[in-house]
Amino acid sequence: MTANICMAMHDVAAAWTMTTLSSSPVMVALVQTAASLPVFLLGVPSGALADIVDRRRFFAATQIWVAAVALVLCLLTASNLLSAPMLLLLTFANGAGMAMRWPVIAALVPEVVPREQLPSALGLNGIGMNASRIVGPVLAGALIASLGSLYVFLLNAAISLTAALVLIRWKRQQKVSALPAERFFGALRVGLQYVRQSPNLHSILVRIFAFFVCSTALTALLPLSSKNLPGGGAGTFTLLLALMGAGAIVAMANLPRLRRYLTRDDLVRYGTLTHAAATLTMAFAPNVWIAAPACFFAGMGWITVANALTVSAQLSLPDWVKARGMSVYQMALMGGAAAGAAIWGQVAAISSVRASMTIAACAAVALLLLLQKVRVGGSVGEDLTPAGAWSQPELAFAIEPEQGPVVVTITYKIDQSKHDEFVALMEDSRRSRLRNGALSWGLFRDLSDTGTYIEFFTDESWVEYLRRQERMTAGDIELREQRLRFHVGEQPPVVARYLAEPTGSIRHG
Repeated sequence: MTANICMAMHDVAAAWTMTTLSSSPVMVALVQTAASLPVFLLGVPSGALADIVDRRRFFAATQIWVAAVALVLCLLTASNLLSAPMLLLLTFANGAGMAMRWPVIAALVPEVVPREQLPSALGLNGIGMNASRIVGPVLAGALIASLGSLYVFLLNAAISLTAALVLIRWKRQQKVSALPAERFFGALRVGLQYVRQSPNLHSILVRIFAFFVCSTALTALLPLSSKNLPGGGAGTFTLLLALMGAGAIVAMANLPRLRRYLTRDDLVRYGTLTHAAATLTMAFAPNVWIAAPACFFAGMGWITVANALTVSAQLSLPDWVKARGMSVYQMALMGGAAAGAAIWGQVAAISSVRASMTIAACAAVALLLLLQKVRVGGSVGEDLTPAGAWSQPELAFAIEPEQGPVVVTITYKIDQSKHDEFVALMEDSRRSRLRNGALSWGLFRDLSDTGTYIEFFTDESWVEYLRRQERMTAGDIELREQRLRFHVGEQPPVVARYLAEPTGSIRHG
């Protein structure tokens, strides 16, 4: 929660400071872009790091980075050297800290919470996050109004350093694998490959990007909307931000009850419509009495959509790739936010803030209709519980962990009347093998015996083969049992493993 408070304080102080440095709607909206873009650019690398290093220390390091950025902002503000471009650059640097820490947070929550309790745990996390959206803006607004933005940045640095010290002292039980740690680029490849082979994740990524492209118009242009209201100023901006956080908390408190009657697709639909209506109301609000409830309902709609999609993403990922998968999810979220802030800021510069927010609200409804067949699911789905112990195969000769590639073949005997069903099942097997890290996969049919099929897949090295076995889940075991039910041979399917020979070094006479 302290990390979220720091983020909220920085966003408020940076957005308001920009209004004192520039009157351009584009520059004000670009503060949101600068805060969001690092997650889009650094999300996947940070997720790979969070999956292969000590997450506790990594999280602490990100807090120290955020504190350092805040101290630089303090020095520049105190010496009157802060300019609009420099503010954007430092906001980008602060966003980089958020980009590095968010996958760690997303991966740590499922470590301490059972899978069936994950929606409720994420709900509590959402309440904490949105409580920080109240506490952060209120603290920042009070300091801006009384002492100035300098003290917001100073408090931000102090809170971040305190959080880093707490994390360093935390005694976390880290899961230890008998295998060597993954290498960075290998972890990066496998993480992206997992996402690429997960159709349900594709739907979630499309949905979150589409929602944030449109919903960001309200938060990006809120500083200017607040100023345009009668008597508007820093206090009005802080109040409206706090009301958005309060609306989110109220929605989160009621989501467990709503989940009994609505699927996650329903929550995304109704949340999007609520936020679009609130954005449209805010565009035409004549005073703070109308703007305040609009922001409250905007917060309700925003958290409803974000929580439904976050739960869907978490339940689609096993623990070993959790940080990498959630970093791609966050990348899609922040990519949508960064693109939306730039787009709607430019539209506001060409026309007006009111026109930009109106078009954004209409675009949200249009995208909702366009994507109505893109579903994110309403149940837990595939069982991603780790399969447990497995035994290494016996080897005819010793090999080093990094030797490879390794090719595995499995020979099946299949009843020809079930050919189509078997091939359809093997498509699921292809996705499963590739998601867990295999380099390639194929299915061949024997030309001399139409009932014989050979499945093959390639691993980068022997240790990657072992690592893929370690990643198997209960869902993978069930898939294996389905394949075995198709096999009609007297003996089980024949499994063979082959190691590539370095033939390039062989000299012929």
